[in-house]
Amino acid sequence: MEKWELYMEIYQLKKQGFKIRRIARKLGISRTTVYKYLEKSPDEMSVWMASSQTRRKKLDPYEMLIQTWLSEHPDMSGAQVYDWLQERYQDLKVSESTVRRYVRELREKYSLPKTEEKRVYEAISDPPMGQQCQVDFGQTIQKTPEGKEKKLYFISFVLSHSRYKYVEWLDRPFTTKDVIRTHENAFQAYGGIPYELVYDQDSLMVVSENAGDLILTREFQAYREERKLILFVCRKADPESKGRIENVVGFVKHNFAKHRVFHNIDQWNAQCLEWLTRTGNRKVHNTTKKRPVEVFALEKQHLRPVTVKLSISNVDSSITRTVRKDNTIVYQSNRYSVPLGTYQRKKEVYIEVKDGHLVIREQRDGPTLATHQVCHEKGVLIQDRQHTRDRTKGINAYITSLAERFENKEMAYHFLEELHKRYPRYIRDQLQIISKSFGAVGESIMNEALYECVRQGIHSANEFWDMAQYLHRRKELTRVSKGKDDTVQRIKNVDTSVLFTKPQTRDVAEYLKLLKGGSM
Repeated sequence: MEKWELYMEIYQLKKQGFKIRRIARKLGISRTTVYKYLEKSPDEMSVWMASSQTRRKKLDPYEMLIQTWLSEHPDMSGAQVYDWLQERYQDLKVSESTVRRYVRELREKYSLPKTEEKRVYEAISDPPMGQQCQVDFGQTIQKTPEGKEKKLYFISFVLSHSRYKYVEWLDRPFTTKDVIRTHENAFQAYGGIPYELVYDQDSLMVVSENAGDLILTREFQAYREERKLILFVCRKADPESKGRIENVVGFVKHNFAKHRVFHNIDQWNAQCLEWLTRTGNRKVHNTTKKRPVEVFALEKQHLRPVTVKLSISNVDSSITRTVRKDNTIVYQSNRYSVPLGTYQRKKEVYIEVKDGHLVIREQRDGPTLATHQVCHEKGVLIQDRQHTRDRTKGINAYITSLAERFENKEMAYHFLEELHKRYPRYIRDQLQIISKSFGAVGESIMNEALYECVRQGIHSANEFWDMAQYLHRRKELTRVSKGKDDTVQRIKNVDTSVLFTKPQTRDVAEYLKLLKGGSM
């Protein structure tokens, strides 16, 4: 809209009694612009427009350059033009909004419409009854009676033909066990199993798409084989490929959950089931123009029957995460630390959320590796100070304190100093390996290992550790062999002379005589 046309439109709306806020909203402009135009009379507006047409603009010297960019790259944005100008002309002082406005004017002046690569959509008919079910997750933040905020998680199912829905909520993040359990609950609610299920690429179920060959988590793969499910995974960041369930997620968020007060999870799930009966599955669907509950009465007959209800108790409730090189794991877009040295290539740890804390274990039922309070922000590093290097000591002090733990302190000091010379960048890691070795093999073995390393000219903490392990194993074998000798005890109340009794031996001639007799 040109300035004069905009000016007349503002005055017309003002005469009709519209308020400034309504005028700005109706015309898509700011209230400041509305005030500025209303302050001018028609004569002042004409003079201002004439002056603006002849006024030289700050970006006019770059007009041909920008016009060339827009011609060569029709989809180029004003923000990118601003960035390119900053890159080439660092002394140019201009705001990004000014550049965007100038780009719009150049597009109109030179007839350079912005082109965008648009995806072509095609209407697809509904799959046959009982054929497909789409599944997805969602999250909401609800108010509690105390006025606090509570984050809730839900999984939703929808039969693609009838649009019949099933929803289940949790007040904590889902685990693979929860996903399997809710699948069983959905199949029970439907009274059958659809022939194929469509998912997003969720880490609770899918590890990798692998060029079309799905790699599932161990627990979900076992469940898939048990139920003989046919799975399809949508392309990443492509909500259009599962539009039915995306609409259901939005419907649940904005029709059921919005403005509702959360008391407890059981009551919340009960309210959601009532909402599904009352509204979610009873309201006429905008596309099919039918009630899902009425169509489902027919579709239910085409589902694969649920023969046996599976037991979910033996399914692992923990989630695995890969340890990154910086000794952290990622959970809900945040990084949580694990002790230094945990990282190994393709090493996985098990995580579990309990009472608002993230528990990390190396083994599924093993001892706790780390515990952190769950952070509800995004992009935060949550780090335990005990998981970091001890930077309170200088290297020299660290070497001195470590050398004093050996019997031969002077030999140890020279050995550690040699490590410092050979591994200046990794000296802390080298010293930490030796320090941890004390707790693993004991002081006597460490002293022997130091002597052997110095004697053989070994100057590496890893080789020192190998030597200590070797000496430790050799000592254990020696102790076991000695223990076996010590366990032999004399029999009480027995004449000891029997211990020295020897069996009777015969002359070889007697055996030869017997053999000859046998041959006759």
